[in-house]
Amino acid sequence: MSAKPEHYDVIRKPVITEKATMASENGAVVFEVAIDANKPQIKEAVEALFGVKVKAVNTTITKGKQKRFRGQMGRRNDVKKAYVTLVEGNTIDVTTGL
Repeated sequence: MSAKPEHYDVIRKPVITEKATMASENGAVVFEVAIDANKPQIKEAVEALFGVKVKAVNTTITKGKQKRFRGQMGRRNDVKKAYVTLVEGNTIDVTTGL
C-alpha cells in the first residue's frame, strides 16, 4: 500500500507526552488526527505511511478549553487523538519524523 496525500490529512502529528511515551512501551503509538477521521481511515493511513501492521485503534476527543486571548474569551479547538496499537514486532519511531 502506498501513501496517498489524503493519508497526511488524516494523521496530523504524533503526540509526544509522558502518557504517550508510557503507551509506546506497550506497543501503542499516539497520533493527533483529523476530527472527522474514523478508525478504518486511521488504520489504513498508519499502515500506508509507516509500513506497519495495526492491531487496534482507540480514539478520544479532547474538548477545547476556554482561554483568555488579549482580554477576550476564546476557545481552543477540539482535538482528536488516536491510540494505535501495533501487532507484535512492529514499531514506529516518532522521534525521527516522517
